[in-house]
Amino acid sequence: VGVFYFIFILWEAFASKRMNLSSYSMTSSIEWFQFYPPAEHSYLELPAISSN
Repeated sequence: VGVFYFIFILWEAFASKRMNLSSYSMTSSIEWFQFYPPAEHSYLELPAISSN
């Protein structure tokens, strides 16, 4: 039963056309432009965030 459920999950994942929700597609947040881990006090001034 578990194998059939696993195969169904794989089939459903590949058959459905869902949007990608990865972090690279969300460019509105400044956190994604940071290095990992971010250095403390890395800004000389606060960064400006603008909407397009």
